[in-house]
Amino acid sequence: MSFDRSKKPTWRQGYRYQYEPAQKGHVLLYPEGMIKLNESAALIGGLIDGERDIATIIDELDKQFPGVPELGNDVEQFMEVARAEHWITLA
Repeated sequence: MSFDRSKKPTWRQGYRYQYEPAQKGHVLLYPEGMIKLNESAALIGGLIDGERDIATIIDELDKQFPGVPELGNDVEQFMEVARAEHWITLA
């Protein structure tokens, strides 16, 4: 399946990405609860702002972590899960 990297992810209304000291990590808060994100998901989540498209998010992460061949696929997989779980919308 090809993935459209020109789409711009945005957190859905009611979802808030933030650092949670009690969890010692980044979380996604939503009306029914909270999801603790792993380090990779937190790095991707920190770049979701409704302005950057997926290609830009991948480029920015590639600058921080050069030479990681599966980086683009990892970001795409996160976006697929986040969309399937209704955390984000892609426009």
